[in-house]
Amino acid sequence: MNPVIENYESLSAIMGQMRDAAVQGEWDHLVELERQCSRRVETMKSVDASTPIDENTRLRKAALIRKILADDKNIRNHTEQWMAQLQNLVQSAGQERRLQQAYSEY
Repeated sequence: MNPVIENYESLSAIMGQMRDAAVQGEWDHLVELERQCSRRVETMKSVDASTPIDENTRLRKAALIRKILADDKNIRNHTEQWMAQLQNLVQSAGQERRLQQAYSEY
């Protein structure tokens, strides 16, 4: 198999695992997978730039990139929701602390 396709399939598999971790709220696992993803992308750069590909390989690569981007969008949707919930919790805790401070003065 073409090494470019092997790399994109590996990256796609990692992104699928990242999507699943985000959907399940497994944030620590998501962070570890993101590290794996970054390492994979670094190793892919030189192979991708130096390996010629034919039309069928180019089409397969494009399909894998579309899947990777769709998974990335799904991951961002879940992490943004989680970040919004976290921000609400932090704001609520700050408001509660200010109220306690205000009423403890009386």
